[in-house]
Amino acid sequence: MTDETAREFSTVGVIGLGTMGAGIAEVFARNGYTVIGVELNDGAVERGHQHLEHSTGRAVKREKMTAEQQAELLGRITLTTDMKALAVADLVVEAVVESLEVKKSIFRLLDGIVRDDAVLATNTSSLSVTEISTANSKPGRVIGVHFFNPAPVQNLVEIIRTVVTEPSVLEDVQGVLRGLGKNPVVCGDKAGFIANTLLFGYLNHAVSMYEGKYASREDIDAAMRFGCGYPMGPLALLDLIGLDTAYEILDTMYKQGRDRLHAPAPILKQYVTAGLLGRKSGRGFYTYEAPDSPIVVDDAQTPSTDDLPQLHHDIRLVGVVGTGTMAAGIVEVFAKAGYDVLFTGRGQDKIAGVVAAITRNFDKQIQRGRATEEQKAEVLGRVRGTTSLDDLRDVDLVVEAIAEDLAIKTTLFENLDEICKPGAILATTTSSLPIISMAKVTKRPQHVIGMHFFNPAAIMKLVEVVSTVATDEAVTETVLALCEKVGKVAVRCGDRAGFIVNALLFPYLNDAVKMLEAHYATADDIDMAMKLGCALPMGPFELLDVVGNDVSLAIQKELYLEFREPGFSPAPLLEHLVTAGYLGRKAGRGFRDYSAR
Repeated sequence: MTDETAREFSTVGVIGLGTMGAGIAEVFARNGYTVIGVELNDGAVERGHQHLEHSTGRAVKREKMTAEQQAELLGRITLTTDMKALAVADLVVEAVVESLEVKKSIFRLLDGIVRDDAVLATNTSSLSVTEISTANSKPGRVIGVHFFNPAPVQNLVEIIRTVVTEPSVLEDVQGVLRGLGKNPVVCGDKAGFIANTLLFGYLNHAVSMYEGKYASREDIDAAMRFGCGYPMGPLALLDLIGLDTAYEILDTMYKQGRDRLHAPAPILKQYVTAGLLGRKSGRGFYTYEAPDSPIVVDDAQTPSTDDLPQLHHDIRLVGVVGTGTMAAGIVEVFAKAGYDVLFTGRGQDKIAGVVAAITRNFDKQIQRGRATEEQKAEVLGRVRGTTSLDDLRDVDLVVEAIAEDLAIKTTLFENLDEICKPGAILATTTSSLPIISMAKVTKRPQHVIGMHFFNPAAIMKLVEVVSTVATDEAVTETVLALCEKVGKVAVRCGDRAGFIVNALLFPYLNDAVKMLEAHYATADDIDMAMKLGCALPMGPFELLDVVGNDVSLAIQKELYLEFREPGFSPAPLLEHLVTAGYLGRKAGRGFRDYSAR
């Protein structure tokens, strides 16, 4: 259907006036549409009316609209229990309970009510739109429009086209949604669509990590907030969504796709059976002040302030091996925190480069009024470079930040073991290599630990403190306490591939590549869905191009090798891009072309 023959939409029907349905009705009414809201009975109609009054009332209080505009908006909405009132609707959006039978019965009823050219949409978040459409005699006019909650605020809408959806219906609905100020993304009819498929695989993995006692709930959540800039940690987000809702979505996706990564973690079912549903019940992964309260209160799992990590080793002089971006950042972090730092490099030019990088960072801060020349001079006065590893003999802690190559790192640890004084802690910043392999070549495996800083180290708050089976608890405690002293958020975990952040992040990125590879949605739509639908700072393909596809592939291979999970096998498309040299921004081309920018 061309623009000349595009449908005219002026009256919109909304079936179901719960939080989501009332929100959808409000969105259309805000944009000048006449809205007919339909509910089961008078009580439900009244609740729908209250939803609308409260939502628009909040907007008036926040001065987002005037009282006159509120009255005008509400005046465009008619609420009824009579489905036949939808006879005049150009578009009907169904937003009832997530039950296939209930939805199909509605679409069956609509057959004898609406005009032949009316478009019928379902707001389902996980059910098959194709199956819902079969209940209507004209399945070609049925489409999925998945609004995100709260609909008046969230700008993302997933449009789900079935194999029989008429192209004109897709085109017209896209136009309507853009006219509402929404960002529509188009995808095929698969349980979970874009956002939930990628989000819930990640959330489920986080639950498994917690269930296996690999890391505490607080550390898993802090790792993703401070390591990836996510607005919420995965377990806190599940409590907000509702563990029963999460279980249903995962179960639906698993039954349709048979992807083991979507098989709900067993503990989820246990929590749901026990009535621990998250915020709405007052308890889920965390305990809340009251049902529906966002305020977390202490419970049996909350770390006690009496058990805060202590410094069991006296740390005065810190050594850093390496002169790259990460090493320079780590030198700056310790020096700013008042520690004397001795770093080693392979030549005077490399050593000068570290000092220049720290100077540059300070000059930028000084220009913004966030630092002074005196502070710069003080910090640089604590920093000394050397080309000889032997000069590290007196350090209390040495942090290795060299190339991500196990052979080179193990040779370095053999040398550090011989050079450093007894009791000195040897730390590695590896992001994916087994730390025990470095520990075992020393005579002090109990003093070897992982300190995985995130890039840029001077800015990123997170450090993953990784203990091996041989690491002494006093060493782990010392490093955790030290991280706090230098202003970092430390999370503790065991020595396995990916630690917390990469083990949760990279399978999600890999899933996004597989989604693109299957032509399910475009890279732009997938990125938009995750940024707008899940409030992530970057979409998966933006992030992959920044990280580097070669780095991502190497990490994904490590994860696959470690866990032998079929779903972790690197997406062939990622391997092909790396083979072609399309490594991301650094190469001028990755999932997108940067050469002309």
